[in-house]
This record gives sequence, C-alpha cells and structure tokens, in this order.
Amino acid sequence: MSLDVAQLCAQLIRFDTTNRGGGDSAGEREAAEHVAAVLHDNGVPPTLLEPAPRRTNVLARVHGTDPSLPAVLVQSHLDVVPADPAEWSFDPFAGEIRDGFVCGRGAVDMKDMAAMTLAVINRWHVEGRRPRRDVVLAFVADEEDQGVHGAHWLVDHHAAHFAGVEAAISESGGFSYDVDGVRLYPIGTAERGTSHMRLTAVGRAGHGSRRNSQNAVTALVTTLARLAAHEHPVRLTPTVEAFLVGAGKALGVEVDLDDVDGTIARLGPAAKLVENTVRCSTTPTMVQAGYKVNVIPGTATAQLDVRTLPGTVDELVATIDSLLEDGVTREFLEHQPPVEAPTDTPWFAAMAEALRDEDPAAAVVPYCLGGGTDAKAFSQLGIHCYGFSPLRLPTGFDYRAMAHGVDERVPVAGLEFGVRVLDRFLMA
Repeated sequence: MSLDVAQLCAQLIRFDTTNRGGGDSAGEREAAEHVAAVLHDNGVPPTLLEPAPRRTNVLARVHGTDPSLPAVLVQSHLDVVPADPAEWSFDPFAGEIRDGFVCGRGAVDMKDMAAMTLAVINRWHVEGRRPRRDVVLAFVADEEDQGVHGAHWLVDHHAAHFAGVEAAISESGGFSYDVDGVRLYPIGTAERGTSHMRLTAVGRAGHGSRRNSQNAVTALVTTLARLAAHEHPVRLTPTVEAFLVGAGKALGVEVDLDDVDGTIARLGPAAKLVENTVRCSTTPTMVQAGYKVNVIPGTATAQLDVRTLPGTVDELVATIDSLLEDGVTREFLEHQPPVEAPTDTPWFAAMAEALRDEDPAAAVVPYCLGGGTDAKAFSQLGIHCYGFSPLRLPTGFDYRAMAHGVDERVPVAGLEFGVRVLDRFLMA
C-alpha cells in the first residue's frame, strides 16, 4: 500500500518529542517505534538503540544492487524544541492538515525529512525497486540539545553501522528560495562551529553603597560591551564565496569579493542566506549576578553563543581573550568545530541534477549554515555532510522562520516535490 507523505508527517508530529535540553525531554521512543514499524512493513529491518530510557534512535540499511559503490547516509532527528500552545493558532501536536499545509511542531524541523524518507522507502517497496548503492538510515534523538543521546553517541558507540558511507544528507538545504522570480536552491555544504562559552568575573564582595574598584558585575558588563561592539573581520570560506558568485550570477548582481558587505547588500532578500556566515559571532545571551540590590556580589557570570567559521577558531579565541577585562576568565561549555564539505563532488552534482529534473528553473548554490546540525557528529567519521532536505515552497512563504517558530507548518505540495527529488537522488 502506498503511503501518503503528508499523512506520514502528520503522524510523526502527533508524537510529542519535546526536548527541553539538559536531559529534560519527553523522549523519542514512541516516534522511533512508529518509524521502525513503517520500515519493517516496507521490508527494511530496523534496529532501535537507547543510550538512556526513552531516548531512542532508529538505524537501518537498504542494501543496494552494487556493493562496490560508496554508501550514502540519510539522517533525520525525531526530537523537537518546545512549543507553547498559548502562542499558537492551532495545537502544535495535533498534526493537522489544513489549507494545503501539514501543521505542527517539527513540520520543518525536521519531521518533514523523516516523512519524505519513509515515503521514498515505501515507494521502493511497492514498486519493487532497489537503489544502486547502500542507503543507510538514521532517525536520531537529541539533536535539539547536544546529541549526547543521539548522533554523537551513535558515532562514539556504533560507528560500524556507518561503514562504507561517503556522504550524508540531512536538514537545512535543498529548499526553494524565491528572489524576484528567481528560485535559488541552497544546498548546505558548511556549518559554522558552535563554541558556547561561560565568562566568569571574580571581584570583591561588599556593600552596594561603598566604592569598590573590584566590582565583578562591572568587570563582566565591560567585557560584554567590548564583545558586543567588536566588528569581526570578513572571512570568506570556499562555500560562502561559491554562494556569492553563484547567487550573484543567478540574480544578475555585481559580485565584488573585495567588498563583501556591499555585495551582500545588492543581493536583496537572498542576503539572509549569507549575511550571518561571512563573519564569526560572539553573542551574549545569559547573565547572572547578585542576590540582593544592596550587595555587590563576589562573582558574576555570562554565557556567550560563539559561532566560528572554518579555519578561524584559534583566531577568534585569541580575540575573545584580548577583550576580557581583568578578573574575567572564560571556559568552553560546548566546543564543536565548524565543518565543510566539498562542492566539486558527484554527490553535489547529483543533488543539483535531481532538483533541476523536478524544477528546470532551479538555480542551485552551495551555502553555509549559520547554526549547526548533527553533521558535526557524522563528519567525525570522515563523511561529507550536506544539508539537503528538498522542498519547493510557495512564493512568500517564510520557511526559515518556521524552524523553532510559532505556527510551524510545511506545504503538502512541497513534501510531494521533496519525495520525488529524494527518490531521484538516492537512485542515482
């Protein structure tokens, strides 16, 4: 029986897999068991693995007809970020299909990709087809935190499952992005690194009414002001340069690599795809100090969301150190380096061809993700990781605002387009 991709997506949304971080999670078990059942019913034996209760991962392998070819990994995460029903116009976990959209938390991040993958597997089973190469499947837990119960755990403890895999595809790429009638399709070939930090200022505690030259709060806020005011230099990576050149050509925009900011300004709406990836960033996000208004605390802390570009980590850390006020130290809370996959590969070419087969007007460009995905884990195995979760989107639909946003939804027609593109790519 053929399975409908919209229904598959809606079914997955109905499993509340909220991940609040720090190990506080509803768990992925029921969603994982559902995925495993669909795989089993379509002739693909699944393996379920739990590093902790209810934190369930599903692994499987579809054996190709030519074992000499390198395998490809298709990976999705089953967890989602929290959703406050009071802010939504519909139940975030009802999985409704209305007005041509599948609605609910995870619709684009990233139960859509999980559903499209299952729909492709179902197509192959119903039609009696097999891919040429092995297709390895991973539906993982904990991407919305640090992956310690998901991708990173699998890489550390079950690397053998990914033997022979040369490339991987996952979220945050392959979607259409309309710019004045030109449809760009950015494929993720790089990600900025995630180097979250804690800053700690140590001073002299005392009464708030008295002069104190060693006020920890003052030292901390001085440091934060320096970091906020610092203009990080432009650092063009191969992916970002290729995006600027490719997008400029497709849009008829002058590209001057000696004036990157000016070039970005000329890209119009497409600037949003690149503006956060030409520089590193150090963004203060959390501050903690004191317990009473008339007491100067002895310590004050802050957390920084630090994002690094390939080849810039040492330089950026040195810059941060130079901006610290006396008495302020820093430590890493999380340190995942940036990743970058080559664009001059048969994998990238096959993705571009699959998109153009379904949309001849597609202008395919590589791009760098400003945030991060489980690619940081799988790339440790030497796998080239690409953001390729194909969707054709309606003009004016703000897809990028959907992830982690309110009233998250994905167009049914876009999912159906994605199934066809994935099928073509995985059969190549």
